[in-house]
Amino acid sequence: MSTELVIKDLRISVGEKPIIKGLNLTVKQGEIHALMGPNGSGKSTLANALMGHPFYSVDSGEVTFGGVDVLELEPNERARLGLFLAFQYPTAIPGVSMANFLRMAVSAVRTENSNGSETTELIPMRAFRRELREKMKQLGVDESFARRYLNEGFSGGEKKRAEVLQLAMLEPKIAILDETDSGLDIDAVRIVGESLNQLIGPDLGVLIITHYPRLLTYIRPQFVHILLDGRIVESGGWELAELLEKKGYDPIREKYGISPEVLADDDVEDPLSALRR
Repeated sequence: MSTELVIKDLRISVGEKPIIKGLNLTVKQGEIHALMGPNGSGKSTLANALMGHPFYSVDSGEVTFGGVDVLELEPNERARLGLFLAFQYPTAIPGVSMANFLRMAVSAVRTENSNGSETTELIPMRAFRRELREKMKQLGVDESFARRYLNEGFSGGEKKRAEVLQLAMLEPKIAILDETDSGLDIDAVRIVGESLNQLIGPDLGVLIITHYPRLLTYIRPQFVHILLDGRIVESGGWELAELLEKKGYDPIREKYGISPEVLADDDVEDPLSALRR
């Protein structure tokens, strides 16, 4: 039986401002869902809240993953359960190599009773290196990538490929991709899309969050959902993505009486910036 991420009547706020206003969604292993919406509609709020970012307050609703109450878990516990988030704006960590970061992260999600701290027992170096080389070869990533500091000096495309490599190594059950195509040129979108396609299969469910469908031409979703004003107002198949490509969001806004939105407070460029203030 596949594992399900089930979201029921979820409401999330940033400070005193409601952003997600009653969202319902179910994503199963092996399914590809696209959640589309304009800037400020709540896409990044949903992604970060699902992984437990403390900047976002869950006011009410339910989120279960394989029957487990996700909202009661710490972020590292959610990761060990099989959830993964690829950030829209990955953070650079100077002094920490990609390989060391991945070894710690992989050990934390695979080690029984791990608390995600420096006391976590690391997987043997030889086995880790072998697995890392295999994944990098599969994704067409040069081995020198592993020696570089995490995201420091990376181009936009390199940052997103680093996220895909993390996804490959962590082997989650459900991956949330928060605007993975953001800031990428056409060639970089193609490379990232083709890399992701190699990882998608019956054991991985994917929720692709985006506001336009160029990445979706490489990762064709079975389900497309449109998020406006904090709610999913339309769900369907590929035809919804094609409709947005041709006509944009205005016809759907008019249909539901939703005024044009502006960039909302839910968009935090650096996921850690709010915690540094």
